[in-house]
Amino acid sequence: MTVARVGNATRLIAVDQAAAALGLAPGLALADAEAMYPGLDAVPADPGADRALLEDLADAMELWTPLVAPDPPDGLLLDITGCAHLFGGEAAMAGAIRRRLMERGFAVRLASAATVGCAAALARHGAEIVAAAGREAALLAPLPVAALRIGAEIVAGLRDAGLETVGDLMTRPRAPLAARFGAGLMRRLDQALGTVDEPISPRRPVPDHMVERRLMEPIQREDHVLDALTLLGDGLGARLTLEGLGATRLEAVLFRVDGAVRRLAIGAGRPLRRGDEMRRLFADRLAGLAEPVEAGFGFEAIRLSAPETRRVEPRQPGFDGGTAIEAETALAALTDHLAARLGPGRLRRLAPRDSHVPERAMQLAEAAAAPPPFAPPDQDSLGPARPLRLLERAVPVEALAEVPDGPPRRLRWQGEWHDVRRAEGPERIAPEWWRADTEEAATRDYFRIETAAGLRLWLYRDGLYGRETDRPRWYLHGFLP
Repeated sequence: MTVARVGNATRLIAVDQAAAALGLAPGLALADAEAMYPGLDAVPADPGADRALLEDLADAMELWTPLVAPDPPDGLLLDITGCAHLFGGEAAMAGAIRRRLMERGFAVRLASAATVGCAAALARHGAEIVAAAGREAALLAPLPVAALRIGAEIVAGLRDAGLETVGDLMTRPRAPLAARFGAGLMRRLDQALGTVDEPISPRRPVPDHMVERRLMEPIQREDHVLDALTLLGDGLGARLTLEGLGATRLEAVLFRVDGAVRRLAIGAGRPLRRGDEMRRLFADRLAGLAEPVEAGFGFEAIRLSAPETRRVEPRQPGFDGGTAIEAETALAALTDHLAARLGPGRLRRLAPRDSHVPERAMQLAEAAAAPPPFAPPDQDSLGPARPLRLLERAVPVEALAEVPDGPPRRLRWQGEWHDVRRAEGPERIAPEWWRADTEEAATRDYFRIETAAGLRLWLYRDGLYGRETDRPRWYLHGFLP
């Protein structure tokens, strides 16, 4: 049994079957228990370990339904709507869950009902049955008021008032009970009876697109797992194709025979629909793991889901026979391969950002989640030409202009004067006034220049002459091809 400090006394938190047979129960003071039975084996409670164990059991329960929620300190809630027929009905499903948990050494109490409150009450305080819908009131009536999942203080107050069972609450006027014990008591009663809905909040969001396969015989080899993922990927891709979507993030859940669960997640920079493409990325992910995925006695079920998808627009090849599309696909495949092998977040690339200030126009983003690589405009496009790469910081230069707001005619950079042979501009870029960190920024006039020595530079004048400053400064920001 386990003990913990509660108030000013050390009390029993949980007892095993042997202690329960002696009449010991949670809540009893440890001193009283030792007075009755000297030499009891008591260990300190570890709430953190209990939570971790409950989370581990919740993972194992996803073999039967993806809608699983912990019900601390010692319960699990499963929404089996639409799932029970896959296991031969609710009774057969409950038997399978019971056997699995008992194989792991757990004492189990199971109940199934149309409401969460009724099922939880029956599992903890009533009979282990599969209750038909509509029988909630009859099944709850003989149970103690604690079955409604209310606080210990409310339970004690109800007992002092002579209300021992849920049936006692049903026969009393609601208004005085709510006024004395709070509206939460009535809400719990209504939830158990089904007059107020109580949905389960699953610990993991359920993806809209998911396929799974239960295997006739457990598999252990990695290539067999990848074969199964390939088949599941083709099935998942067919569903996504019908909706005009492709998977940009995939998660594989491997259920071991002993109840352990292993998860593998991969991202893709391009929408995926084919199982062989998904297989390659999962193979890369497995190869990049620091520790291999232990199969134990084998995996008995595999689930593949697409938590993130992207719409796939039809594309028609051009006169080049689709070579541009093939090159783009090859680059995306390489990016996905490296991201899967190195791990999520380890590979990054530049992605466009909603800003017209040059140094803020691009950002580093996760390669698998970033949009397609930014393609700069052609040099003969209607937009002004800009450098493909900017200097890390704009470099101050000295410049002489014929008129204060005209293009530069001479500039001094790295200690040397350069005559400007040609100049184009200005391209005016105003500061982003809505950003707090640009309140002191000035308007920039960018020029593309070519010096007599053949240098092609991109520089700007910082500040409008006569309106923002009387002595504008010049900065070199990049080199043009």
